[in-house]
Amino acid sequence: MSAADAPATDAERVATILERLTLEQKTAQIVGFWEKGDGEVVAPLQGEFTRDGGLDDAMRHGLGHLTRVYGTRPVDPVERARWLWQRQRELVATVGIPALVHEECLTGLSAWQAATFPTPLAWGASFHPELVGRMAELIGQSMSALGVHQGLAPVLDVIRDPRWGRVEECISEDPYLIGTIGTAYVRGLQSAGVHATLKHFVGYSASQSGRNFGPVHAGPREIADVLLVPFEMAVRDGGVRSVMHAYTEIDGVPTAADPTYLTHVLRGQWGFDGVVVADYFGVAFLDILHHVAEGLGEAAGLALAAGVDIELPTGDAFLEPLIQAIRDGLVDEALVDRAVTRALLQKAELGLLDATFDEPPTEIELDSPAHRAVAAQLAAESVVLLANDGVLPLLGGSRPAPRRVAVLGPNADQHEAMFGCYSFVNHVLEHHTEVPVGIEVPTVLAALQAELDGVDLVATSGCAIDSDDRSGFADAVAAASAADVAVVVVGDKAGLFGRGTVGEGCDRDDLELPGVQRELVEAVLGTGTPVVLVLLTGRPYAIDWALERCAAVVQAFFPGEEGGPAVAGVLTGRINPSGRLPVSLPRPAGAQPYSYLHPALGGDGDVTNLATAPARPFGFGLSYTTFAYDELVAASAQVPTDGRVRVAVRVTNTGERAGDDVVQLYAHDTVATVTRPVAQLVGFRRVSLAAGESVVVHFDVPTTRVAFSGRDLTRVVEPGELEPWVGTCADRAASTSVRLVGPVHAIGDDDRWTSTEVTAS
Repeated sequence: MSAADAPATDAERVATILERLTLEQKTAQIVGFWEKGDGEVVAPLQGEFTRDGGLDDAMRHGLGHLTRVYGTRPVDPVERARWLWQRQRELVATVGIPALVHEECLTGLSAWQAATFPTPLAWGASFHPELVGRMAELIGQSMSALGVHQGLAPVLDVIRDPRWGRVEECISEDPYLIGTIGTAYVRGLQSAGVHATLKHFVGYSASQSGRNFGPVHAGPREIADVLLVPFEMAVRDGGVRSVMHAYTEIDGVPTAADPTYLTHVLRGQWGFDGVVVADYFGVAFLDILHHVAEGLGEAAGLALAAGVDIELPTGDAFLEPLIQAIRDGLVDEALVDRAVTRALLQKAELGLLDATFDEPPTEIELDSPAHRAVAAQLAAESVVLLANDGVLPLLGGSRPAPRRVAVLGPNADQHEAMFGCYSFVNHVLEHHTEVPVGIEVPTVLAALQAELDGVDLVATSGCAIDSDDRSGFADAVAAASAADVAVVVVGDKAGLFGRGTVGEGCDRDDLELPGVQRELVEAVLGTGTPVVLVLLTGRPYAIDWALERCAAVVQAFFPGEEGGPAVAGVLTGRINPSGRLPVSLPRPAGAQPYSYLHPALGGDGDVTNLATAPARPFGFGLSYTTFAYDELVAASAQVPTDGRVRVAVRVTNTGERAGDDVVQLYAHDTVATVTRPVAQLVGFRRVSLAAGESVVVHFDVPTTRVAFSGRDLTRVVEPGELEPWVGTCADRAASTSVRLVGPVHAIGDDDRWTSTEVTAS
């Protein structure tokens, strides 16, 4: 075959296509279209934006993205797929280029009848990246079957303030845990042929006072060493194909208009070669919210120059306003060509440039037994036992099984309490109350009824989730007084923009349980009946009072469609709890923002009269068995600054029942040229052990795991003493010391945030 006969590369094909496109056709390739409907507000300021004409008009010059075809309202998947295939055939006939379809997929494909998994905080609590990767693969398979090409997940924002409403969408307060689990999600989703999208790049979670869209005052060191780390891992180690900019401004510069992050860091330093998409209406916000652009045309030029390639969900700025700005000589058309090239290369990579859309699927199972099995395992492994005086487990424990159990609280019999803000149930179905849920969702009450066969259960809610109505207290107190144990299920309802107690735009001034739920718990405690407090929440609350007074406290972070049986299984003892806190359990809001990644003066001490230490530390979680650690052994007492720290520890299940332990390895750099955290997670491994069984866990940690930005902001590993230990961030079960030797090692662009290698034998 001659060179002239060789198949064109994707780049050559795209260049040829670009040459034949008009300016109108080019801008059409870098925008989406969203049939938003009436009264269905599922995005910030959605009602402020309209686009004249319907989809037929939007498709005249082609179309870059179709926005949330399945996830905007309840639609039958097979019927909608038939509609989508027809529309794609029309686009192929019109301009030869189909649209890329994107959907939300944070806790599963956000579509009617699709499996809904635990929220990302629960992924973090599981400390099980492989399982999260399997979940993402199943999500991707469902999306691919429906003709969806890109998913708007995972969220890699580092939790900095639990008052922020979008905490429930985040994985953890630890960047390494986020990066490891987020990378697993990326690999899983993309293994099914669906491009993952990292959100929200960067700094969104560090907003002022925990307010949504609040300005970010983080310094460059915090941004580099904390906020950027998970994104770097997912780009470099995960090979993610899409990134979404954040709504935030950092030190006065909106991210959507900042080439420092969207181009110089993301593409220049990390080598990212995918597409950058706008968070919904984020380009227009440069004009109407940030006020750094005068009009949508200027906003479009700023975003394109910074590195935003695709405007989502619609073409508010990248169509007529951008075209006019180009014709007026205010924006260089070369910026459009760059964005279109990236958009078309993505379509080529997804196989869209050759797709014909002949036969749509005729049968689709979006909540299969495989989906539910993974949902059940992830829910079970994410439940955290925070306190227990021996009342749990209810069956087979040290105390006689109860004959009568009161099941109380506003979340005891609410299926919505299982799901986060971006689940289809809470994101969309609240606008369609006449439509059934579409998936089976056992509540905690229903699951306990199934598990406690022969036990007399009495149930009443006592109060609503976010109300000052105490009229149900008397019934709850009466039920508890007549019971052997009272299970009180409290917490959140996820929603949007003030319609929930947690979720996007649902921030908090305090960290008390919403409404009068604390008063309900205290009223039940007043009966003298042992109280098992169950929290179904999207954020950690200040419950130090409950830890002291309740017989047991169980935390579940929106555990998904199988969350009810998972919580019930932990209460009865069918499941041995193994979740660990992915975020510190806070004290009152006055102690916020707080992170376990604080320097020495960020914790408790004699220089202030107020306590800072959380009620339970990051990494904490109890079990119905016990685990012991032998000495932590280092392979070498000295390690080069550009080398690897290798340590091993024997873990033994010293109890009487099988259980899972999450072995966590931390490190502390004792002396450095800038202050360092008192603890930093550098590795972890979940292990399953039978009673009496032991295993040796080996950690192989690259020194880049403890790198930091020096005084000149160059990332370095310095020589000096490093203290590794296993346990939690606050408790050292076994520790050792290693000396890093040699010159200061400057981290170059070729260094990777490769995960710690962990093996068990």
